[in-house]
Amino acid sequence: MPHYVKMGKVPKKRHTQFRQKNGELYYEQVMGTKGFSGIQSIIYHVHPPTQVREAIKLKDIHYEYETKGALKHRHFRTWNTEAGGDFLEARKIFMANNDVAIGVARPMKQMPYFYRNGEGDEMIFVHEGKGKIESIFGELSFQPGDYLVIPIGTTYRVVLESDESRFLIVESNSAIVPPKRYRNEYGQLLEHSPYCERDLRTPEKLETKDEQGEFEVRVRAQSMLTSYKYDFHPLDAVGWDGYLFPYAFSIHDFEPITGRIHQPPPVHQTFEAHNYVVCSFVPRLYDYHPDAIPAPYVHSNVESDEVLYYTDGDFMSRRGIEKGSITLHPSGLPHGPHPGKAEESIGKKETRELAVMIDTFRPLYIVKDAHDYEDADYMYSWLPRK
Repeated sequence: MPHYVKMGKVPKKRHTQFRQKNGELYYEQVMGTKGFSGIQSIIYHVHPPTQVREAIKLKDIHYEYETKGALKHRHFRTWNTEAGGDFLEARKIFMANNDVAIGVARPMKQMPYFYRNGEGDEMIFVHEGKGKIESIFGELSFQPGDYLVIPIGTTYRVVLESDESRFLIVESNSAIVPPKRYRNEYGQLLEHSPYCERDLRTPEKLETKDEQGEFEVRVRAQSMLTSYKYDFHPLDAVGWDGYLFPYAFSIHDFEPITGRIHQPPPVHQTFEAHNYVVCSFVPRLYDYHPDAIPAPYVHSNVESDEVLYYTDGDFMSRRGIEKGSITLHPSGLPHGPHPGKAEESIGKKETRELAVMIDTFRPLYIVKDAHDYEDADYMYSWLPRK
């Protein structure tokens, strides 16, 4: 994150004595990235976060991929994925590589424990449902359309506040940040950026949980999930400050960039990470050249796999797509509008589509379990209708 935030109580000078009312020191924790060279925040705890009562390995984390067959465009209908479990248990990963894993979740239960991803950032796109993130940095509410960016090492849990919840899940092995071309040398978002810092929502309330008892934090690290038991509530921070924290950004606050002729996909870019980008397709006016063709031209994904998660509206270049559809157009194959969609788009003034796109710069591998939701005929949907 490119800006500084402070919440709660912190001492005037870092790494100096900061005492509780009983005279004991608060426990200072420096939470940073890239060793001590990246962005960081400093958190002040009532209890030492190193004080663990029990550590138990729960499981190894790995994805079982399909055997490679013919290279094809793929379509997965995720709307009817099974609902159940808590926010972590409900995750169903559809595709992944060494940089990112992409899936969905339809949780139905509250998390009785907390979670920490020690392998990378997470991005959660809220398709349905309301609730809040409870983290060591405080509470952050969410609603449909929100991107939630949770940095590596954040202890948190998701509290559901609606009967139905549906999320697009992106598990990253690197930091998820605003695009570099939209930031100046100081990290501030520039005037031509499709959003600015004012659109980003940081934690809203910090409530110190000074409670004794039995509390569990499940930590993902080194391709394992490990359970750690504590005698105190893990969200015991009295204050923190810095540049590293979870935040929310609504896709509805993304301001589309338009032009006289069709604009290329990078104008929709919202975030970037190592070897992939995230883009937002939002309602926008169409191109205004008198001879413009609003539908995208046929294009080849040179050195890029393209994933689209369809959220709402009528996606103007596709047919046979529904809410919750995930398409994968792999590098090496050209793709574009379905037959008739380019001609159909001429003369139209706007589109009401809403979708999230993830372009990866290394090939994605399909998880075997994704086959249960696949539209096997999608590769041939560009053939003329008989």
